[in-house]
Amino acid sequence: MTNNKLYKLFSILFFLTILLGCGNSDTSQVIDKALEAEHRTPSYVERDKYRHPKETLLFFGLNPEQSVVEITPGYGWYTEILAPLMRNKGQYSYASLELHEKINPYFVKLERAFKEKMEKNPDIYGQLRWVHFDPKQPEFSPNSPVDMVLTFRNVHNWAKAGSAEAMFAGFAKALKSGGVLGVVEHRAKAGTPLDKQIESGYMTEEYVIQIATDAGFKLDAKSEINANPKDTADHPKGVWNLLPSLRGVKDDDKADIISIGESDRMTLRFIKE
Repeated sequence: MTNNKLYKLFSILFFLTILLGCGNSDTSQVIDKALEAEHRTPSYVERDKYRHPKETLLFFGLNPEQSVVEITPGYGWYTEILAPLMRNKGQYSYASLELHEKINPYFVKLERAFKEKMEKNPDIYGQLRWVHFDPKQPEFSPNSPVDMVLTFRNVHNWAKAGSAEAMFAGFAKALKSGGVLGVVEHRAKAGTPLDKQIESGYMTEEYVIQIATDAGFKLDAKSEINANPKDTADHPKGVWNLLPSLRGVKDDDKADIISIGESDRMTLRFIKE
């Protein structure tokens, strides 16, 4: 290869590096704006120091022009960040359980509460798509495949319900080829039996990686963004002893438990093959 061709090649690589860096910088700035917005629930903002939303979303490779489905967002901790972030150029979908007569009343309460949040902030949630799914045969994006599926601290619930395999198969079906599945989950010690994982709410990385692999995903990267070395993951009431639940914790013990923070968590990025 001649010096002239080498120069052109290096020039192209240089400018591509600049462009990619700018894109990441732009996304970082947009995330900052969403994190600082007035619509966010004050108690949710307090959890940023434990959940590292900016670093987590950047690790997953999210940008505001993508189509993103968040699975069972609950009261919308991440929705408060993702909905305004994706509003103008992308598409955010809130995927929750189909409601029926036999469903746990908690999920009815949850849906009502989030609808009230939407009604109070139509400028934030006006473009949000709401998807209801059956966990046994989930359809998360029935009309067209999406760029990214995200789920935060949910795998233990599906393992307990016996729907984890179906859910991960649904993620694969919803994603474009090369699409990203981002998973954050409470982390059990390696080798913990499955029944103990379900009981405690802490899942092993091996379990999550295997179930994703079985569904057609390839593990692309791990991150320790949401690691917490203070968490021993062996509490009497499982992960629910810790913040934000503090379930079953005696008043005399709360200071010590609060000092731990939230759970130790794995942060995994998968690619649909």
